[in-house]
Amino acid sequence: MHDDDLIARAETWLAEDPDADTREELGKLIDAGDVTELAERFSGTLQFGTAGLRGELGAGPMRMNRAVVIRAAAGLAAYLKHNGHTDGVVVIGYDARHKSADFARDTAAVMTGAGLRAAVLPRPLPTPVLAFAIRHLGAIAGVEVTASHNPPRDNGYKVYLGDGSQIVPPADAEIAAEIEAIRSLHDVPRPEDGWEILDDAVLDAYLARTDAVLAPASPRTARTVYTAMHGVGKDVLLAAFARAGFPEPVLVAEQAEPDPDFPTVAFPNPEEPGAMDLAFARARATDPDLIIANDPDADRCAVAVKADGDWRMLRGDEVGSLLAAHLVRRGARGAFAESIVSSSLLGRIAEKAGLPYEETLTGFKWIARVEGLRYGYEEALGYCVDPDGVRDKDGITAALLITELASELKEEGRDLLDLLDDLAVEHGLHATDQLSVRVEDLTVIADAMRRLREQPPTELAGLAVTKAEDLTEGTDKLPPTDGLRYTLDGARVIVRPSGTEPKLKCYLEVVVPVAAHTDLPAARARAAETLATIKRDLSAAAGI
Repeated sequence: MHDDDLIARAETWLAEDPDADTREELGKLIDAGDVTELAERFSGTLQFGTAGLRGELGAGPMRMNRAVVIRAAAGLAAYLKHNGHTDGVVVIGYDARHKSADFARDTAAVMTGAGLRAAVLPRPLPTPVLAFAIRHLGAIAGVEVTASHNPPRDNGYKVYLGDGSQIVPPADAEIAAEIEAIRSLHDVPRPEDGWEILDDAVLDAYLARTDAVLAPASPRTARTVYTAMHGVGKDVLLAAFARAGFPEPVLVAEQAEPDPDFPTVAFPNPEEPGAMDLAFARARATDPDLIIANDPDADRCAVAVKADGDWRMLRGDEVGSLLAAHLVRRGARGAFAESIVSSSLLGRIAEKAGLPYEETLTGFKWIARVEGLRYGYEEALGYCVDPDGVRDKDGITAALLITELASELKEEGRDLLDLLDDLAVEHGLHATDQLSVRVEDLTVIADAMRRLREQPPTELAGLAVTKAEDLTEGTDKLPPTDGLRYTLDGARVIVRPSGTEPKLKCYLEVVVPVAAHTDLPAARARAAETLATIKRDLSAAAGI
C-alpha cells in the first residue's frame, strides 16, 4: 500500500473510531507519519474464524478494539437475522481484561440496535457461566469477551450459537462475510440503553447445576490450594466448593483477584514455566492434598500433586484419564470424546468400559458436538464433565470432580498418582509430551509445515513411521484441518499451528506395555528417553 493511501485509510478509520484511547493512539501515529507501524495495523483485517476474534489491543483493523468489535457484533446480528432469528436473546459475558467490559457493552448496544434482545452477565464471570446461560435462558446466541490465557495485551471475542457450543464451519465464514459487508460504523445503530443487565439468578442456577457433577454422599475431604491466576474464577469456585461441602480452598493471595496486567506471571497460563511457582510455594507451606489452578477465564483446570516430596503439575492428559476412570467407576454412560492431539489412553479406558468413543479436531467446538457426549477433554487442560449443563470446557466443575476423586482415594489411603499407576498397568503407560515453538514471524510456522509435507520423516527415534497423514485432506471421520499425523510403531506425533497463539505445536505420545507395578520405573525411563529423541528428530525434520 502506498504511503499516501495508508495515511488516508488510517484517517478514515480514525474518523469512525468510537474509543478515545485508540483515537489518541492512532492520531499520534498519523501525526508522526509512522508508516511502518500503520502498515502493520492496516495491512488487512483481524480475521473472524471458529475461534472468533483474538489479537493484540490497539488501534486499527489488525488489532482488537471497539471499532473491530462493533463490526463483529453487527456481522453476528445480521447472520442471526438472515437465519430466521428475528426474535430471541443474545447473552453476553466478559472477563476482567482491559476493554472487556467496553466490548461487552458495545455488543449489547449493537444487538439492541439490530432489533434483537441482549442480556449481559452482571460482572466479569467465568466463561462456562456464559456457556451455561445460553441454554439456561434459551438464547439464540452467546458472546464471551475473553482472550483466555493469552498475554495481557490481548483480548478476544468468542461466539456460541443457541445450542450452547462454539461456532464451527460454515457459520464462521458466513458471519465473517456479514462483517465484511459492513461499509461504515455509521451504518450500525448503537442505542445508549435497551438491553438487560442480568442479576445473579443465572449464576445461582449454574451453581445449583454443579451438584450434578458429584456423586451423592461421596467423600468431600480433600484439601486444596487454589489459584485464580489473576482471573475471574475465585468467587465462583469458592461458592461451588462451599456448596459441595469441600474444605475451603487455601488461596494464592497474590493471584486471587482479577488483574488484567497479570503482574506475577510471564503468561497467565498454568502450563507455562513459572506460572505455578506461587501456588507451589503456598502448598509447601500448607501441605494440601492437591493444587487446583484455573486460567484467567476459568474454563481450564490445572492440577498439581505431591510427588517425591515436592509438587509437580499433572499433564492435561493425566487429568483427562483420571477423570475418565473416575466417571467409569461411578457407572457413567454415554460417549467419551477427545481431540486428536490428546492421549489415546481415553480410547482404551472407554473400550474396556464398553462405552462409545470419538476423536475430534482440536477445540471444544468439535468435542461438544459428539452425539450422546458424556465426557470430553483435550490435553490443553480443558474438561467437559457435565455436557447437559455446559457444552464447553469448564474449569469449575472439573475442579469439583477431581477433588471428589482425590477425596475418594484419600479415604482409601491412596492418591491420584496411585490411580495413574493402576491405569498404566491396566492399559499400558501412555506418556505424552509437547514440542511447542512460539514465534515472532508466522512464516517460520508455514516453512516448517511445508518442509514436513515435502520431506516427511520416515522414522523418528529409530521407530518407523508406519502411516503419514496430511490432515488438510480430511479423513472419513475428521473434517480438513492444517495438521500432520504420524503413526509410529508404539508412538504417535501430531504437528499443527496453534489456532489462538503464534505457536507451532507438536504433540507426542509413546505407549509402553507394563506387566506389573514393579515395571513402571523402567517403563517411564524408556518412555522419557523415546519422547526426548522423537522431539530432537522432529525438530531437525521441521527445521525448528
